[in-house]
Amino acid sequence: MKAFKLKKIVSSILIKHGLSKVDANISSNALINAELVGAYGHGLSRLKMYCDRIKKKVINPKPKIKIKKISQSISHIDANNSIGFVSADIAIKTAIKNAKKTGIGMVAVKNSGHYGLSGYYAEQAVKKNLITMIYTNAPPAVAPHGALKSLFGTNPICFGTPTGSKIPFILDTSISMINRGKIRVAARNNQKIPEGVALDKFGNPTTNAKKALEGVQLPIAGFRGSGLAWMVDILSGVLTGGNHAGKVKDPFDDFSGPQNIGHLFITFKTNLFVSNFKNRIKNNIKTIKKLPKIKGIKEIMYPGQNKYKRFKMNSKNEIKISEIIKKDLKILKS
Repeated sequence: MKAFKLKKIVSSILIKHGLSKVDANISSNALINAELVGAYGHGLSRLKMYCDRIKKKVINPKPKIKIKKISQSISHIDANNSIGFVSADIAIKTAIKNAKKTGIGMVAVKNSGHYGLSGYYAEQAVKKNLITMIYTNAPPAVAPHGALKSLFGTNPICFGTPTGSKIPFILDTSISMINRGKIRVAARNNQKIPEGVALDKFGNPTTNAKKALEGVQLPIAGFRGSGLAWMVDILSGVLTGGNHAGKVKDPFDDFSGPQNIGHLFITFKTNLFVSNFKNRIKNNIKTIKKLPKIKGIKEIMYPGQNKYKRFKMNSKNEIKISEIIKKDLKILKS
């Protein structure tokens, strides 16, 4: 199915569940973008979850979002338990506006929910010729180094910068070996996950996706990944007023209340310290791409290049929908 048709279907489903037309369009754009860049764990596979949470009244479809202006550069948003796409859209646009005025924009968000891909918002800032850093925390999935119990989320770290070309540099990575969305998709489709990414609830390595969801995901780089997860929990949870230290609720399994996820958006101009950033970043990338390559590597890629290629390719083709997702859409439309 073509992307624009899917967007219309998703928007109509979200409107049916109580979102305004504007908020439904914001959410459907983010969900379909995830499909187009190949991040299926953040796309249509999550639509039913959002609708279930609206039905259970733990996502507020008609939020009264408040923006507190702390200074010309800094704002604090209370999302009023909105769907995460809407609060994140407001936050990145506010951060961009603040940075354009003063050189730097910082926006903290509390009482929000899962907002999809951090890179989706980073691209919006980069298109305005800004550098950005984005943090958000997530439900417990990763055990702190030395602990037996999961507490940190997969807590993505995102950085984006203009490159002087049409393809932005977007690093958007979870601190776990594999993102939780991929494990959920594998579990729904009865597929195995790679070795070395998760333990079952007894602490044994597993390739069973369902057992991995009940157990613990492994962080990248051992204690370093655990430390990065902790850093994100502080920046997006402790600092913002959002839930932290394992208190973010699982959106699929815990309907006892809102998630109260925290986000932190930082944007700043490229010319704060140098006037020739564009030439410098081009030279930086050019130098690295010219390095000798190991066998089998045709090009040294920077973060964001592969995603851009997938987006371009998938935009020309129809989005493939699994039978499980088709079933979800049919039920949600009826």
